[in-house]
Amino acid sequence: MSPHHLALLITATLLSALLALGLSLHLGWRRDAARWPHHALFFLTCAGTLISLGLAWRAGAAAWALLPALALLLSMPRTRPGRADHWQRALLSAAAFTAGTLTAWGT
Repeated sequence: MSPHHLALLITATLLSALLALGLSLHLGWRRDAARWPHHALFFLTCAGTLISLGLAWRAGAAAWALLPALALLLSMPRTRPGRADHWQRALLSAAAFTAGTLTAWGT
């Protein structure tokens, strides 16, 4: 397994954890001190996407496919938590990351 494949897998795991924690916060299942782990996972997901992009580019893979996911992730702070635009952009980011991963993985 190449380094960019491993980075994509780790970032996908981080993104899954971020979405699961965000969903639990949105639905009110968690009200305790779960905001800072959500923000930490967001930072790690953004960093992982950037690292995956760099490693895919270095490996000659289609790194450009991860750019939409990175742009959507970096635009998340412009939304308000608990509002529809926040979870919609989160799902759009996940879809863009999935599509980018499938494209970058195959080359």
